[in-house]
Amino acid sequence: MSQLPAVYEAYLQGKDEDFIATVRPVLQQSVAEKNHGVRIIRTPHVLQAHTDPAIPFGEIVEGTD
Repeated sequence: MSQLPAVYEAYLQGKDEDFIATVRPVLQQSVAEKNHGVRIIRTPHVLQAHTDPAIPFGEIVEGTD
């Protein structure tokens, strides 16, 4: 398992287990590829995470769409 950069670990701090279980694999994918950052989409009924070529590696962008 890839070790996460400090910024990714800091992002996960204080998040609940379900959130971490959803997001962590995508953060690990980002680390493995070292090409893209991560976009987190949160709405009241949806939590999605994916690597995004528009976001630099090591950055996380959270939004509703």
